[in-house]
Amino acid sequence: MIKYNLKCKNKHEFESWFSDSKEFEKLKSKKMIECTLCGTKVIEKSIMSPNVLSKEEKENRIKSSKNLRKIKEDLLKMRDFVEKNFEYVGNDFSREVRNIYYDKRKNKNIYGKVTEEETEELKEEGIELTAIPWIDKREN
Repeated sequence: MIKYNLKCKNKHEFESWFSDSKEFEKLKSKKMIECTLCGTKVIEKSIMSPNVLSKEEKENRIKSSKNLRKIKEDLLKMRDFVEKNFEYVGNDFSREVRNIYYDKRKNKNIYGKVTEEETEELKEEGIELTAIPWIDKREN
């Protein structure tokens, strides 16, 4: 894939992605590329600078990528722990957590879904919650 900065005959500039430079030329010759602002199909490539990274920038990206993978792995481990050791109560979370907090039921570990409004209400009642970013296991 290649990204080009494009300019129409009315000097509007915009970006577009193409599979390669030949694809751009083919679409341009068939007048299949049009300005996103005025709709004209008279389009040229605009001045572009290549995205060249310094050695330090490359190393930082690699390091950042490794850090993100580690964070994702840790969040997946946390999700597995919660799923194995807590009861899922779904959308009934705010009701269930109140029952536990006000001692209507014996203390148990639960997790579920709660809206921002419900979170605020629970906070005002003195009930503390922890939100965990729920990483999709299929993206691994």
